[in-house]
Amino acid sequence: MQADTRPQRIYFHTFGCRANQYDTERMRQLFERRGCVTVGGPELADAVVVNSCTVTGSADSELRRYVRAISRRSEGRLPVVVVGCASAVASENIRTLEGVTAVVPGQDPEAVAGSLGVFPRRPEEENGDLLDRCERGTRAWLKVQDGCDLNCSYCVISVARGRNRSREPRQIVEEARRLAEHHPEISLTGIHIGLYGKDLKPRVALAALLEALLDGVSDVRFRVGSLECSQLDDRVIDLMANSGGWLAPHLHVPLQSGSDRVLRMMRRAYMNGRYRDRVELLAERVAPLGLGTDVIVGFPGETDEDHRRTVALIEALPFTYVHVFPYSERRGTDAEKLPDRVAPQVKAERSLEIRELVRRKADEYRRRRAGTVARVVLEGDDMETAVTGDYLKMPADDSLRAAGPRLQPALIEAARDGGLRAKAHLLRS
Repeated sequence: MQADTRPQRIYFHTFGCRANQYDTERMRQLFERRGCVTVGGPELADAVVVNSCTVTGSADSELRRYVRAISRRSEGRLPVVVVGCASAVASENIRTLEGVTAVVPGQDPEAVAGSLGVFPRRPEEENGDLLDRCERGTRAWLKVQDGCDLNCSYCVISVARGRNRSREPRQIVEEARRLAEHHPEISLTGIHIGLYGKDLKPRVALAALLEALLDGVSDVRFRVGSLECSQLDDRVIDLMANSGGWLAPHLHVPLQSGSDRVLRMMRRAYMNGRYRDRVELLAERVAPLGLGTDVIVGFPGETDEDHRRTVALIEALPFTYVHVFPYSERRGTDAEKLPDRVAPQVKAERSLEIRELVRRKADEYRRRRAGTVARVVLEGDDMETAVTGDYLKMPADDSLRAAGPRLQPALIEAARDGGLRAKAHLLRS
């Protein structure tokens, strides 16, 4: 019988954050360089690689459900390799899941390839660790660091990812140049971007890295992902205010709670006043500004007064979106041991109040943006969605889509349905 010589077909499924998305792209690139083919669904694959998340207990449950579903559909014949954060924290538990054939703690592409018998690195793979392209679309991820040195009481990511490890600036700039050949926008990501460069010798400030990227890579818009308020320094704000839009006027600044008492229990590195001061300065210097945050609702011991303080701070600051997470117990964290659990119904009511508040603020911001001009990139399978620097997303009309995914000026118009739409616009010199 003739041997099967066709390339091995791999399906990648990713849970979790942008850093995980980037890690999957590196795995994909390595597998394809070794002769494999990536496919669009498990039913087309010879093996499945699942990049896991463990930020909450519900993320762990979602992973287990997904792996079991693949095993049932394939009647156990499809090899499943679980990698990533959950595999780093609970590898032995994951090994017992039905259908799992291998577990790789962490995100090392070489280790993942080895788990599926993909042959080792070829000598000609020069700079094989640099990502050339993201298959996910027009906007690329670029991870600048990994790990976290903080010890928040509700989080296990410092265990899953280890301590802060920064990439060298020259390597980051070179990877950005490669990505810029295919992507008009590059988003910097990591586990804790604000720690960037503190472990390098000599130290390198995040603002210095941003300056190097803006100077060394042309015709691409950079976007900073999530940055703690305690690391939002004046140099970063100056760059965002004065880059002419090449550093996107958008930032995600995690809050978690507006109550100092709850922030102490969470072991966050700031208090309400510090957070408010930094965000107000950012909003004063940068306009328009897309401003996002995370809030954990119903943390153990959170009182009605604590909740009111969170609502008041969100009301006072110009957020354009907020990710609201009802507290989910995470095994292995110190928060798991805290007393005074908040009832599920109370968490649901508090979450709904914040979501409604933010929806109103977001609607008002979008109304103010109608009639203005912004540079957009297009994304989606049919390039149907325009994304502005301040992270507004809206349908793109045919005039924009005809010009392709490049950065281009667009007029933001109010749509009949009450939303926004983008159409081509010529900027006056």
